[in-house]
Amino acid sequence: MVELKTDTSIDAMHEAGQVVARALTAVRQAAGVGVSLLELNEVAHDVLRAAGASSPFLGYRPSFAPTPFPAVLITSVNDAIVHGIPTAYRLRDGDLLSIDFGAELGGWVGDSALSFVVGRPRPEDLRLIETAERALAAGIGAAVVGNRIGDIAHAVGSVCRAAGYGIPSGFGGHGVGRRMHEDPEVPNEGRPGRGLPLRHGMVLAIEPMVIASGRDGYHEAPDGWTLRTNDGSRAAHVEHTVAITEGGPRILTAR
Repeated sequence: MVELKTDTSIDAMHEAGQVVARALTAVRQAAGVGVSLLELNEVAHDVLRAAGASSPFLGYRPSFAPTPFPAVLITSVNDAIVHGIPTAYRLRDGDLLSIDFGAELGGWVGDSALSFVVGRPRPEDLRLIETAERALAAGIGAAVVGNRIGDIAHAVGSVCRAAGYGIPSGFGGHGVGRRMHEDPEVPNEGRPGRGLPLRHGMVLAIEPMVIASGRDGYHEAPDGWTLRTNDGSRAAHVEHTVAITEGGPRILTAR
């Protein structure tokens, strides 16, 4: 069931979203060659503590997971698409890092992700990230009253496919509110004019994921969480929490 949020609730979700935005900004600023993923997790945790917020990621255990997620920050490096667990791995020059973070404040959740290169970037990595960001912007642009979920999916997928990139099937965006994952699902590829109508008060996490090689295949790493590309090619992941309103899409996790 899809819950429509009141304007007051959307304002409260914006507060949670701004905790997420501050954490992602702090993590990006802290990320550098030689910095460990565990250290970045602590940076994000510090932002939560300062805001009096909690983590919807820490201890989260969906049906596919063999163990609860052990961190507040998701860190996916190079060929990792999503769900990377922070470890003692120290970032190297040229690593492509995707970070995903959520915060719960006052009973409401915000969720967002970004990708960037540590140190000296390769042009092909910058193109991959830029495409993911354009796909996110296109998806947000389609998130208007009167459109349908399929319009968002089509907007995201069209940008990714036109650039020649792969899209991991079965993973995409979702509703968000009192819980991190709510109805409806928001695929990263689909047909326009299909699916659930978009109404004022719906809040969605829109999150394109792209694979550089153009192939869609991925596999689960031995940790039971991290999803990696089958061919070892790099991936990027970006995300915002967006409210559907009569005045147009409102990005609650804007940085």
